[in-house]
Amino acid sequence: MLEGRIYNFSAGPSILPEPVLLRVQKELLNCEGSGMSVMEMSHRSKVFDKIINDCQANLRKLLGIPDNYKVLFLQGGASGIFAALPMNLAAKSKKADYLVSGNFSNQALKEAKKYLGDGAQCAGSTEDINYTRVPTQDELKLDPDAAYVHMCYNNTIFGTKWHYDPETGNVPLIADMSSCILSEPIDVSRYGAIYGGVQKNMAPAGFAFVAIREDLIGDEMDITPKIWSFEKQADKNSMINTPPCWSIYVCNCVLEYLLEIGGLEEMKKRNEKKAALLYDYLDSQDFYKPAAEKIDRSMMNVTFRTGDDELDKAFVAGSADKGFSNLKGHRLVGGMRASIYNAMPYEGVEALVDYMKEFAKAH
Repeated sequence: MLEGRIYNFSAGPSILPEPVLLRVQKELLNCEGSGMSVMEMSHRSKVFDKIINDCQANLRKLLGIPDNYKVLFLQGGASGIFAALPMNLAAKSKKADYLVSGNFSNQALKEAKKYLGDGAQCAGSTEDINYTRVPTQDELKLDPDAAYVHMCYNNTIFGTKWHYDPETGNVPLIADMSSCILSEPIDVSRYGAIYGGVQKNMAPAGFAFVAIREDLIGDEMDITPKIWSFEKQADKNSMINTPPCWSIYVCNCVLEYLLEIGGLEEMKKRNEKKAALLYDYLDSQDFYKPAAEKIDRSMMNVTFRTGDDELDKAFVAGSADKGFSNLKGHRLVGGMRASIYNAMPYEGVEALVDYMKEFAKAH
């Protein structure tokens, strides 16, 4: 860690790789020899045109996105895509299935109901057990006439993750991957589309990426605003209006960094090692209680509690003195949450476990 830096366990906006931050600092006043910051230059300039095209190409390379998929960079974050999906994909059938495994998949369903009414249905949920695991295949009640099936691959608040791809027949599967994208290799071809906000593993907040199969584009509702039209945005290279140039620039720096260190296979090894360190400790003792069931634990967001609200508050308060931040759990779960995204070093998780042992011994 660089001098003066702390271990930031925020769920988002989250920690960024230090080599990327140093590069951004170096290029802040003079990006690509332009004599200006990327925040100042025209999005129509040759310099930025290269940046956005490189960013798309590097994302394709890292994820292995097939040629018959369009890559879009859209403002509004993942919450904006919640509205864009029904408008772009369900104009004909007016039906879509939603797998509700946490807060954001539930928010996506509520947004879809504004455009599809009762045609947007919950096809599986674990709300009754406070989302401590994801639904099993047997628990899903899917409509073969739905335009798509929507899931949230990693549940940031509850600390769970889908460890299987639901079988949806001929209905395209759409996955919100905001909080786990680039953490490990995935087979994009299994999905009709993947998308996510970039503020977890990719870049500063500012846009959402969408990788969508070309045959799913072009049959939108008449009410679809042009900035939410996948077809129109694809035709304009995601630049119908001024894009978030800064966030896209930093995203490309992150993608180039990941390619340099070995890509997503290497990232998976690092993330598994970090998660194992923390979960192995949690499973070895009984002072802290993991919030998510073991079968569906997230590799990115680790949720736990002591079982005593006052002790949880004391833990969070004491963590600041150790150089940690943002360990307080979301109000829907309580306790603590350690978000250990790509950029969190192994040493940060080691330091957290040491503090957990010290706190447990003292209490």
